Amino acid sequence: MFTQRLTSSATVHRDNSSLLRSKTFQRRLSMVIGLIVVSIGAAIELFPLAWMVSTALKDQFAVLRFPPVWIPDPVLWGNFKTALTFMPFARYFANTGIITGLAVLGDVMSASLIAFAFARLRAPGRSFLFGLLLSTMLLPWQVTLIPTYVLFSKLGWINTFKPMIVPAYFGAAFSIFLLRQYYMTIPIELDEAAVIDGASPLRVYLRIILPLSRAPLTTVGVFTFMHYWNEFIRPLIYISSYEKYTLSVALRGFTGMYGTTRWDLLMAASLAAVLPCIVLFFVAQRYFIQGIVVSGVKG
Repeated sequence: MFTQRLTSSATVHRDNSSLLRSKTFQRRLSMVIGLIVVSIGAAIELFPLAWMVSTALKDQFAVLRFPPVWIPDPVLWGNFKTALTFMPFARYFANTGIITGLAVLGDVMSASLIAFAFARLRAPGRSFLFGLLLSTMLLPWQVTLIPTYVLFSKLGWINTFKPMIVPAYFGAAFSIFLLRQYYMTIPIELDEAAVIDGASPLRVYLRIILPLSRAPLTTVGVFTFMHYWNEFIRPLIYISSYEKYTLSVALRGFTGMYGTTRWDLLMAASLAAVLPCIVLFFVAQRYFIQGIVVSGVKG
């Protein structure tokens, strides 16, 4: 009898060990497969950047060689100096920085206030207005291009930075939606406790909501920065003076230069132009990813 119990116990132990090894193997296999998929996706996403770096360091004839040569020989670091001195790069960089900086400030401020109102303040028709706001995201921007141009022309804002900056201070639908979803996850009891202590809605917003919203605010700031830094259509339409060009518009100068497109210089200048976006992403990466995860899962 005792021998049968020992045998049964040993059998159960072996079965549990086999099951544990099987689960461990499946977990490791899923991790390996996930790592392979992520690596393939990262390689696909980094392919254009790698091609840009390679082209920026080649001479103009090696760029068109087929099959393409990925490693430049020789490496021409002088392409960056030539590209950045071909046009007043510093001035265009400053113009883009002014527009982007003011637009980011306006979008974060206005979107956070509007999102706070939708998330915390009670008013008749609030849900309808929020749905109406979200419906504007379905409207193609090309539909409003002519009316807004006529409006800014009547205001005398053509050939100024105002058409790119002022609209940001009225809030972007996506930014408002993202922040509102996050504000809904903050316990309402914090607001009620502050109101009992005599805090006004504005003070609740400044002292409670904003300090707890660093991640989503950073996310909105990064999205807005990327949009305005790389925007091409509106600066092309509203700005006509060369000294007021942004980087995205000024890069057209390399197209058709000397009767052909100097891809080596164009990629060198483009790499310098996109560098602030890359630096910003790595600096704000932790808050950016946290804001996306929290705002996307909850609410």
